[in-house]
Amino acid sequence: MTEIALFLYDGMTALDAVGPYEVLARLPGAEVKFVASTPGPKKTDVGLVLTADSSLEDVPAPDVIVVPGSGKVPFLDDPAAVEWVRAAHETSKWTTSVCTGSMLLGAAGVLEGKRATSHWAVREALRNFGAEPVAERVVVEGKVITAAGVSAGIDMGLTLAAYEAGEDEARALQLIIEYDPQPPFDSGSLEKADPETQQRATEVLTRGVEQPVAQ
Repeated sequence: MTEIALFLYDGMTALDAVGPYEVLARLPGAEVKFVASTPGPKKTDVGLVLTADSSLEDVPAPDVIVVPGSGKVPFLDDPAAVEWVRAAHETSKWTTSVCTGSMLLGAAGVLEGKRATSHWAVREALRNFGAEPVAERVVVEGKVITAAGVSAGIDMGLTLAAYEAGEDEARALQLIIEYDPQPPFDSGSLEKADPETQQRATEVLTRGVEQPVAQ
């Protein structure tokens, strides 16, 4: 049995968690536990509610840690979450993040001296945690896997699935979830988007950060 702990909190981005979940929950022998500093319903940044059924203390040593991101990164003000990641990482087989979830890994000291990625809007801030920011969709450094923004969590899940169950299994999982991206626009990364699109995206993100998280 592979115990996978997926960290939930108010204000998180839903796809950061649900994307990897759709892949990892299908791994042979996988048991996914939704954990939080305080168990119960957690409202995402756009209002979807996900429920954490376990506390951090209930799952002290998972095989796999998954930390989703958010616009406000409220977990940086949660000492229990930082300490849980720090301690759980000592014995984990894999420690992973999606989007700004890498900030929690950084705060826990997991990224020191490692290449890592995050959402493009905050990627350079990883230097504050001793990491080397890179503009890659998924970065594997030993047992630490970081993914870029939001949808990259699916790529992270499939990458991890290949390590855990083999490439053939990961390919099958990709087909099961029919992950065959064909976006209508070629603006899905900072390196591809034109300056006007970058500016508009930054403005939208700024508006989102200023909005209070619904309680």
